[in-house]
Amino acid sequence: MLNPNMQEKVVLVNEENVVLGTMEKLEAHQKGLLHRAFSVLLYNDAGEMLIQRRAIGKYHTPGLWTNACCSHPREGEDVAAAASRRLREELGIVIPQDALQVKGHFIYKATFDNGLTEHEHDTMVAGHFDGAVENINPEEVEAVRWIDMETLKLEIKAHPEKFTPWFKEIVKRV
Repeated sequence: MLNPNMQEKVVLVNEENVVLGTMEKLEAHQKGLLHRAFSVLLYNDAGEMLIQRRAIGKYHTPGLWTNACCSHPREGEDVAAAASRRLREELGIVIPQDALQVKGHFIYKATFDNGLTEHEHDTMVAGHFDGAVENINPEEVEAVRWIDMETLKLEIKAHPEKFTPWFKEIVKRV
């Protein structure tokens, strides 16, 4: 069964991030059309990054490790506001949008075994968090853990198949 969030619309853009319109999320992924996305990177005082293992029921890349959370901003929604919203929805973490910083963006394209394609203009958003992650949404997240960057890079090198394609791109950039 597909996640009800698949009925949400994504914002279609060109390579310069100019809005072209909107489309239902599933259709955009079926057609492989470029759309806006964001990836949240959370760090603690020790400099470790919070990563999550995607829920087994996710429509693509289930069970793979990735950044703290990722999603798509809604039409007209500020990317930091969207990131703050999804942190609450996925992980139960409350971080105000003004405490999140845009750290750049990149475009990537990945096709999955189920025929769906992620083609995203992905904005990286970073923030700080030192609390416990106790209220994860099991429909979105299977597990979380903190990891230092050196260990993360070693794990990705040894087992790239255990990580999402966009997260491997992010790690190259941070």
